[in-house]
Amino acid sequence: MAITQERKNQIIGEYKTHDNDTGSPEVQIAVLTEQINNLNQHLRTHKKDHHSRRGLLKMVGKRRNLLNYLRNNDVTRYRELINKLGLRR
Repeated sequence: MAITQERKNQIIGEYKTHDNDTGSPEVQIAVLTEQINNLNQHLRTHKKDHHSRRGLLKMVGKRRNLLNYLRNNDVTRYRELINKLGLRR
């Protein structure tokens, strides 16, 4: 269910805004999106895993708040990230 450290480093490398960046909204949203996608796959096979479902809902809410923050502060970065991640089809 959890993403590996190598995959997380790969995502951070792809979405970072500067060399030492690990906490920008883009990186956080990208990592959360990867975790959400993995958890969705898990819940497709384990339909009665309600504890993981609650964790999924918390992650979705956190991502939603980060996306709102990014949209309110810099719309162009928000739009680029949405297109890059494939959200809002």
